[in-house]
Amino acid sequence: MLIDRKKQHLDIVLGGVPVSATIGAGFDAIRFEHVALPEIDMSDIDLSTRFLGKEISAPFLVSSMTGGAEKAELINHNIAIACEAIGIPFAVGSQRVAIDTDADWGMNRALRRLAPSVPILANIGAAQLNTGYGIDQARRAVEMIDADALIIHLNPLQEAVQPEGDRNWAGLTGRIGELCAALHVPLVVKEVGAAISPTVAARLINLGVTIIDVAGAGGTSWAAVEAARARTPAEAAVASAFADWGQPTARAISSLRQAQPDIFIIGSGGVRNGVDAAKALRLGADLVGQAASVLRSATVSPEDVINHFEVMTAQLRVACFCTGSSNIAQLRSARLEAAPFTV
Repeated sequence: MLIDRKKQHLDIVLGGVPVSATIGAGFDAIRFEHVALPEIDMSDIDLSTRFLGKEISAPFLVSSMTGGAEKAELINHNIAIACEAIGIPFAVGSQRVAIDTDADWGMNRALRRLAPSVPILANIGAAQLNTGYGIDQARRAVEMIDADALIIHLNPLQEAVQPEGDRNWAGLTGRIGELCAALHVPLVVKEVGAAISPTVAARLINLGVTIIDVAGAGGTSWAAVEAARARTPAEAAVASAFADWGQPTARAISSLRQAQPDIFIIGSGGVRNGVDAAKALRLGADLVGQAASVLRSATVSPEDVINHFEVMTAQLRVACFCTGSSNIAQLRSARLEAAPFTV
């Protein structure tokens, strides 16, 4: 049942069914002030940064996207090979199938052998902490892929509209806190497309969470995905009503950075290109994540994933050049203006 559901999710996202959020990510509402005299050499622009104690070539993350489907092994291996070649981190999808069954679908130490030098992030769902998961399962998720950190993903909307969803979320804050205290690697908490608000972030930070992926609205809508796989018109109607639920990614990044100046923020959700990535970094993200936009490339070959991020990197570099920014730190001070401008 779980494996079938994961396969359906992957097939829907890859199959051309409209599952993007009906609300934009918010990046089109802002633009950079163009610097016509940059006074820098574009070839000297440094896009490197550090994440989880490791140097990475650019502020990109391949976000969690696959779970227990048969294609997951191919996808994860292609991503691992590509990320090692590029020098950027990646996160695996939910490891629930690998933990609960004998099939790991590529969620094993082969990923670390393919990507020995970049950060790898493990992943389990918060809802599973109320269905028997605890520190043992969390450690297993980390150890099975030799991960540098563990993601706990928050998906209450998806669980609420999914026929098989786990809807008991009582007491999860405390259980996340227990993992924070007991786990030997950093805990990352992320949403899956509706954003983490500053209010919720403050609760997580008080528990000891130091990395938050806002994963705002504007990319894949898991409510729309669940509407596409609904068994009845009524189920589809309930799920589809929430296709625009959540805060746009741009707003979520900005709000969280203003509220929590020191927290490490991953900005994901509807990041379409390197210009969007530049805007996310300017608004306060430390790293920019992409999932669905990488997924199709990941089903083809490592070279396709590499090509995708070469374009992203080139676009980000041009954005830095045309704002007079020699590095990511300077980009964070580039001037922004509202768009579109009207008289």
